Amino acid sequence: MKDLVEFIAKSLVEHPEEVRVTEIDHGGGLITYELHVAPSDMGKVIGRQGRIARAIRSVVKAAATKQQKKVSVEIR
Repeated sequence: MKDLVEFIAKSLVEHPEEVRVTEIDHGGGLITYELHVAPSDMGKVIGRQGRIARAIRSVVKAAATKQQKKVSVEIR
């Protein structure tokens, strides 16, 4: 799942070398992914009115549901 978030983010930004994804396991099947991108790429990852960020979260949640996990994605 971490690779999925990283792949999506790297395909959207101008500085893919600055993309980092941190996985935080809270236990009980709850996982948070922190997506770190360059400040100049923040708008590209969030999108207009948060549409791209919402789409990223939807794709990751769908993949997590198959594995019976609850996932959240935070963009920083």
